[in-house]
Parts: sequence; C-alpha cells; structure tokens
Amino acid sequence: MRVDILTREYPPEVYGGAGVHAAELTRALRRLTEVRVRCFGEPRDEPDTWSYPLPKDEQGSNPALRYLAVDLGMAGDCAGADLVHSHTWYANTAGQLAQLLHGIPHVMTMHSLEPLRPWKAEQLGGGYSLSQWMERSAVSGADAVVAVSGAMREDVLRVYPEVAAERVHVIHNGIDTEAYRPEHSIATLEHFGIDPDRPIVLFVGRVTRQKGLQHLLRAAFDLHPDAQLVLCCGQPDTPEIAAEVADLVTELGRRRSGVFRIDGMLDAVTVRRLLTHATVFVCPSLYEPMGIVNLEAMACETAVVATAVGGIPEVVDDGNTGLLVPYRPVSDGTGEPAEPAALAAGLAEAINRLIEDPALAEKFGRAGRERAVREFSWDRVAERTMAVYRALPGGR
Repeated sequence: MRVDILTREYPPEVYGGAGVHAAELTRALRRLTEVRVRCFGEPRDEPDTWSYPLPKDEQGSNPALRYLAVDLGMAGDCAGADLVHSHTWYANTAGQLAQLLHGIPHVMTMHSLEPLRPWKAEQLGGGYSLSQWMERSAVSGADAVVAVSGAMREDVLRVYPEVAAERVHVIHNGIDTEAYRPEHSIATLEHFGIDPDRPIVLFVGRVTRQKGLQHLLRAAFDLHPDAQLVLCCGQPDTPEIAAEVADLVTELGRRRSGVFRIDGMLDAVTVRRLLTHATVFVCPSLYEPMGIVNLEAMACETAVVATAVGGIPEVVDDGNTGLLVPYRPVSDGTGEPAEPAALAAGLAEAINRLIEDPALAEKFGRAGRERAVREFSWDRVAERTMAVYRALPGGR
C-alpha cells in the first residue's frame, strides 16, 4: 500500500504539535508500508518527500488563498497512491481533491477544529471563513477521520453532525521517549542565566490565545517568591497578542526576579534540558485537542500543571502525573474563560503546591515518564493507523 501524507508542517519547518505528529507518524509508518510525504515550504532532502512552496504574494492576497493554491499542486501529484492522509485544514483540501481526482480513500487526522478557534479571525481575517469551509468540506466527504483524543471525537461529532460516528476513530498522539528523556546537563541553564538552585516553572508554546499564556502570566504575579518563570515563546499569531504578552512580561519583570523569555524555535537538546530541570511544566491552554507538549514534559520526568480542557485529561493523570486546573469558557463561542481571575488563581495554587512540595513534584515526574513509555509510543500509533487504512475500500 502506498500512502501519501499531506501536511503543511514537516521537518525542519515544524512549529506545533501537528507537525511533530506528521513527522513521527511518517517515521513509524515507513516501517510498515510505503509512504510519500507532500508538505509545504522549502525543498527537503529526505527521500520520498516533496515540498511545495507558497506562491509569491505580489498583490497582498489573503494567506488562505495561497494555501489553497498549494493544495491544488499536491492533489495532482498524488496519482498512483492507494490512499491519502491529510493533516490540518491547510492540507485537507489537497486530500479531498486527490480523493475525487484519483478515486482513492481520504483519511483526515483532526488535530483541532477551525470553528472552535475563533481568535484566528484576528490572524486570517476573511481567510478564517475560508479555512472553516475547507475543513468542513473535507471532513464531510472523508472516508475516515482520526481524532487525537476522545474529547476531540466528541467535538468532531458535535461540530460536524453530518459525519457518521462510525467514521471517526480515536488514536492518541504519541511521544518518542528516546528523543524526550531526562537530560541533566545545566549548560542550557547557564547559557540563559537561569539559576539551577531555584525552582523553575516552564512554558513552551506559541504566543496565541489558544495556548493561554496571558493567563499564566497573570497567575505568575502570585507564584512563590523563589520560583523562576521561563517562557519559551513561538511566533505570535498577531501584533495584538504579541503586545499583550510583552506588556505582561515587562510588568511581571518589574515585580519579581527570575523571569526569562526565550523567543523562537529551540533545538531538541535545549528543550530536553529545560524540561528536565523544570520543577513544573505548565500548559494553560484554553483549547487543546490533546497536547503533545504535555507528553514531552512527562517523558522528561517533569510534573505537569494544565487546564482541564479537551484531551489534556486523557494525557495528564490528575493527582498522579500532575495537577489539572478546572476551566469553564464563556458561552459566546470565543473560548475565553468565564472567570479569568479564577483561572489565574487556580494555576498559581497548583504551581505553588508543587514548588512547595518538591518530593511530590518528583513523584509526579517519575510517574509521568512511566505513563508516556507505557501508553503513548509512536509504533502503537502507526499500528492503529494502519488498521484504519486496511478497513477502507481498497485497503490491504
């Protein structure tokens, strides 16, 4: 069976969990079947991998139109595949077009749902309406849909009631526990001036409303005075969220010592070392279908504090590998917390509990790695994905 994987993100151009998923799933699937990758961006030198650059933007066109143009090229090149498997709305239309053009099954992995990310209207403008249309059209006709958590499956069936329940399969994200493991060198801490003798509270993620960084920053005003806050920040979605976070970081820095902001993508060694030395890893997301980053922290034997949203409770075992903070969104569809002050207070309370009880934090960290190794291997993800492929017409 030849499977063509269609994705926007693929190494080295990876900025989120969907890109990690596409790369790791491909690596594991290639041990089981023939896989060709078609991704956005600059040329790759990996065998059986083709890249498609975005068209030049000479007239200020909406980014969503440029993504759609890439999908057209991808779809045509899938001739000869037995099946296409698309990841995220950026590439879902390529999968749908390949399905129609070549008469082959289309599998979609749903890493998030566009209608549940209304803040993207700030980023894409009218392109957000286009991204929702692209996702809905593709999922309505897909032969199989993979949800990365049970909570995600429930969201798919609620948001897209036209999708038959039997077509939606839960396959959790995985983690490479060899790539993510404890690494105790303090060289990275020394490089950034982080004190290895003070507790470290760590955030790793994009600067987007989805990731809830601004709520963690508000919580940080009430953290234990010994705590250091290390923020590994990806690219901001919009100038507005960038300015909001920058203002909070500046004000926090005036009020307490040990606030570090590290911008840009970090190499794996740096991330491992930061995760390993963190007393607590914090995931304050407002929307998170699963959250690979929590698995990365757990694999490095780090306790996790996270909001109890989406698929996070399926990863972080509350009271065993970390602490979950209750979260209730407003009813207007924006996903923002109904009680922002309560969310910030809950995050601060959970973080402080682990800072003040390092033995408990270490216990959670050990249990987290055991859980990651036992339940979330990429080989298991690939085996379950192949089972979905084989159940489709023409699968073998």
